[in-house]
Amino acid sequence: MRQELHEFDVCVLGSGAAGLAAAFSAAQGGCKVLVIEKAPVFGGSTAISGGVVWIPCNAGMKDVGIDDSPDAARAYLRNVLGNRYREDLVDSFLAHGPEMVNFMHRHSELRLVPRALAPDYYPDLEGAVLGGRAMDPQVYDGRRLGKWFRKVRFPLREFMVFNGLMVGRAEIDHLLGTFRTPQDFAKSVGLMAGFLRDRLRYGRGTRVLMGNALVAQLMKSALDAGVEFWNATETLEIQRHDGRANTLKVRRNHQEATVRARTGIVLATGGAAANAQMMAPDLKTPDMHLTMAPKENTGEMIRLALKLGAVLDDNVEDGANYAPVSQHVTPQGQKIRFPHLFLDRPKPGLIAVGRNGRRFTNEASSYHAFVQGMLNAPDAVALPAHLVCDAAFLRRYGMGLVRPGLQARAKYIASGYLKKADTITDLAAQIGVSPAALVDEVEKHNRFAAAGEDPDFGKGSNAYDRAQGDAGHRPNPCLGPITKAPFFSITVHPGDIGPTRGLVTDGTAHVLDQDGAVILGLYACGNDMNSVMAGTYPAAGITLGPALTFGYLIGRDLAGRLTAV
Repeated sequence: MRQELHEFDVCVLGSGAAGLAAAFSAAQGGCKVLVIEKAPVFGGSTAISGGVVWIPCNAGMKDVGIDDSPDAARAYLRNVLGNRYREDLVDSFLAHGPEMVNFMHRHSELRLVPRALAPDYYPDLEGAVLGGRAMDPQVYDGRRLGKWFRKVRFPLREFMVFNGLMVGRAEIDHLLGTFRTPQDFAKSVGLMAGFLRDRLRYGRGTRVLMGNALVAQLMKSALDAGVEFWNATETLEIQRHDGRANTLKVRRNHQEATVRARTGIVLATGGAAANAQMMAPDLKTPDMHLTMAPKENTGEMIRLALKLGAVLDDNVEDGANYAPVSQHVTPQGQKIRFPHLFLDRPKPGLIAVGRNGRRFTNEASSYHAFVQGMLNAPDAVALPAHLVCDAAFLRRYGMGLVRPGLQARAKYIASGYLKKADTITDLAAQIGVSPAALVDEVEKHNRFAAAGEDPDFGKGSNAYDRAQGDAGHRPNPCLGPITKAPFFSITVHPGDIGPTRGLVTDGTAHVLDQDGAVILGLYACGNDMNSVMAGTYPAAGITLGPALTFGYLIGRDLAGRLTAV
């Protein structure tokens, strides 16, 4: 039986930030583009991410009063990456990142807004800045996507309220203080009215933020540029003809088909974070590791590329972008995971301890550095670790899946996700650590909080820590007492928000073979491309920044080649 044949100039595999940037950039340059997504929904891991994009020297930095230079960014990355620094990739990223932002602002729906206060994760290193490089996608009206909005991957429900309303930090404050001021009440009523209207039609709120907003804006731009989208489509094979990777065998609607990509094929499928077997060699604790990646991110396109002669890059310090993750198992057996990024750990009044009841690292450090602290603690004592707080902390900031305020906590206590005790000694017994050690650690921490200084691990001692803490808390925004009973704990495991090891590429994201030669017609970006940061984590947005930049570069390169094919 003859297979159906479909012909395009460009075929992009994957629909996260990298794939959508490549698709839109190529289409805007005149290419006929197809996006193929294995999942039933579009957006990949980008759609459930925080959506932060790190672009040094972007034009918006001047608007927030921050100076930057390529030399400063280069120095900072050299300091963080050390001998894993790849000059060609870093130079390409730094040269074309601001260009990508300008291009998107001129031609697409995407708008990226720099954060005035967003310190790089190692703010005391040469070349670091205190803000401006990290950018957020603008809040977006999902209704602009029309029928396609229902095809955007749902954000993590754990980061939503009322099972469908996306809110940022400011909105959370309004909702928590609904009856505190007239302004809070008006804002809360407005949010709820819009949400109830949207839920009737779309099944969720259409006011989208973070990674969901990034995907929605790029997808709308791609649709307007004529990009075709296929979901629930499995790619079975990548073939080469006449020396170029230009043909795909796919399965769609239970039928196999052939897709011809005259100019190029782009791999942007999110890497292999959800494939335990592929990730195991790169993880120090594969048996207890918890990924936040979508279940579809299983690395098949990397495997297909390897069959064409591509190679996995060895240039990574860590094989994943780490984050501490807690897991709640419901009575029905559903496993709900929560990445502890910045909402609880840096706030005043929380400590993290290992099995010995002792602290082991700076709780306010980046999520990547925190897990490194877990992995490097002597005798594996912090595997897993326990976050400890008191009643005042839990009510004000929440912890993990337990949100701020006076919400019901019984289901989390009943499942064992949240441990609760009237004394620190009893809490220690519940989590299986030394009572004497935990009591001593809490008392010592309370002395540190009163003095505003943490001589053991330096929590709150640098600009990054303090920016993640509570700016209104004194004397240190990251240090607060643990004194108000009852006391609580949640267990966290090493986890990740995505992989770092990917295919070897050149500075324009062409996939290279074992001899360092370009595999004609084959490109990789996002997590299918090896991390530009080489498995380090210099700042918020260092995955999406390069993803958008190299996706853009690929799209422009393909558009430029269109007339030559």
